[in-house]
Amino acid sequence: MTALTAAIVFSIAILVVGWKAHLSYVRLPNLQLQLTTSQPDLTVIIPARNEAANIGRVLSSFPGLPVIVVDDGSTDTTAEIARRAGALVMDAPPLPPGALGKPNACQRGASAADSRWLLFVDADTWYDPRFAATFAGYAEAEKLDMVSAFLLQHTVSAPEQILLPYAFALYFTGVNPANVNSVISREALANGQCLLVRRDAYEKLGGHQAVINSVIEDVAMARLAKEKELITRVIRAEGLGNVRMYENLGAIWRGFEKNSFRFLLVNPLSGLLVVVASIIFTTYLPLLVVLILAQEWLAAGLFTLVPGVTLLPWYRTLAALWRAPIAIYLFQLIALSGMLKALTRGKTDWKGRMVG
Repeated sequence: MTALTAAIVFSIAILVVGWKAHLSYVRLPNLQLQLTTSQPDLTVIIPARNEAANIGRVLSSFPGLPVIVVDDGSTDTTAEIARRAGALVMDAPPLPPGALGKPNACQRGASAADSRWLLFVDADTWYDPRFAATFAGYAEAEKLDMVSAFLLQHTVSAPEQILLPYAFALYFTGVNPANVNSVISREALANGQCLLVRRDAYEKLGGHQAVINSVIEDVAMARLAKEKELITRVIRAEGLGNVRMYENLGAIWRGFEKNSFRFLLVNPLSGLLVVVASIIFTTYLPLLVVLILAQEWLAAGLFTLVPGVTLLPWYRTLAALWRAPIAIYLFQLIALSGMLKALTRGKTDWKGRMVG
């Protein structure tokens, strides 16, 4: 196979993989705003650890609704800010051996709520004030036991803008939207940043206690829900919900190092698709070098554009043309680090705790 032929073949492969990921994402149902004057029978539960910079913003998203903030050993003013904002604040219980902080805190908050619906949201998210009523109304209308939503990703720093769009594109290369929202398929997915569960379904699952040792408790809960034949759904809510997950390269590295390879182990088929997609993307630089060495100048020039063009729907800006190639290889390092730690049972420092 000549260098030019290889470049054509892998250009097509990269384009197919990238656009498949985008289509998988946009084929998730999109939550539309519902105008209603009635408040849902719902309690908002927010696990929070050192979230003083974010907690006020998320609390302002739920006017008139009961909100429980579970302070998970914060050393800043998270609890004080939450109390001033009118939330019920309680301390997370001590962590049992092997337990993770987030599911432990979520379980504590759920035990103090008595509403029909439990809405678990992360402290780094924020919403249109009409979101909760719209979300609960959707779940009621669709007769769902559990539903989670992907939110609009906000990227501010250069590392966020470079890495996060590619990370989510790669993630969705392994997602089949029809399967994750099918009552027949065992393929499971959920986004723990924004998770709504009917109380009786939550109790049937065993709550977060059932997944308290899982680093990816959201996907573990979705799998458990399917095993118990509950009706689950994953949707998009970019028009009503927002999130800024990580603020710098260190946080991005630790976050994906903690989660990425473990997600692949929980969903082997999805994981295999992600690995194949990752390999296809990483052929980019070696093939570009081969084209240059073969003095295929026009082909090399066009080939430099392939990752950026492929991932443009995720980056939403022409800066993708230079950000995407950097992201492909930098994220590969993160994924390999995560794989090594998972296989050697190594731990990652996450918000002052070693988890893994």
